[in-house]
Amino acid sequence: MTGEELGRVLVVVPTYDEIHNLEPVVERLFAAVPEAEVLVADDASPDGTGELADRMAAADPRVHVLHRAGKEGLGAAYLAGFAWAIERGYGVVVEMDADGSHPPEALPQMLERLRTSDLVLGSRWVPGGAVVNWPRSREVLSRGGNLYTRLVLGVHLRDVTGGYRAFRAATLRGLSLEGVQSQGYCFQVDLAWRAVRSGYRVAEVPITFVERERGESKMSQAIVVEALWRVTLWGVRDLPRRLLRRLQALAQPRLRES
Repeated sequence: MTGEELGRVLVVVPTYDEIHNLEPVVERLFAAVPEAEVLVADDASPDGTGELADRMAAADPRVHVLHRAGKEGLGAAYLAGFAWAIERGYGVVVEMDADGSHPPEALPQMLERLRTSDLVLGSRWVPGGAVVNWPRSREVLSRGGNLYTRLVLGVHLRDVTGGYRAFRAATLRGLSLEGVQSQGYCFQVDLAWRAVRSGYRVAEVPITFVERERGESKMSQAIVVEALWRVTLWGVRDLPRRLLRRLQALAQPRLRES
């Protein structure tokens, strides 16, 4: 089994008012990867999601719950979940949304690819990937944001803003997560870029992203603005390093000729 080769698999599912979505997505996850475990990181949901997670944990030892004091953002929830997983010796840590937009059925393929990678992204924008029930404006925003990120940061990844991904725990330990302060899309860009810059093997697996049917999206203008300015700032700061690497690459053929 994939889990035996890579170590125990923990899927971190951040929640805030996901009482109608949590149970179905966990059922689908266990159907797809029965040996996986789930950590529900709930930000004190007023709709009772945390209490539902407690009942699920009482009924199934594969479910765990991390109750957080309040709504502190997606990035903070994932960082808390990563720390929880690393402290308990899991070999693989997965990011997955609670709303069903990240298909649990794709996780076996992602874990298979993780055998030869350090980080695997579930990608909407590689061949075979797709989105369902998105307005054209949302697709343009996502594709445009990924294109901008590739150009500004010099990364080859097609879906660097996506939030469905599988890490080796060793990769997370090597990413200096104590310095991560970003949220939302920007949090995902931050971690993927750190992995690329650190020399980790990052792969992409196509997924079909399905827009949530129940509950409200957590997307906001503030999240988009934060991603734009942070990516721009990172790109400007990293430009000297990229130019130096480019000059070194151009100089290599001349050195060999001489």
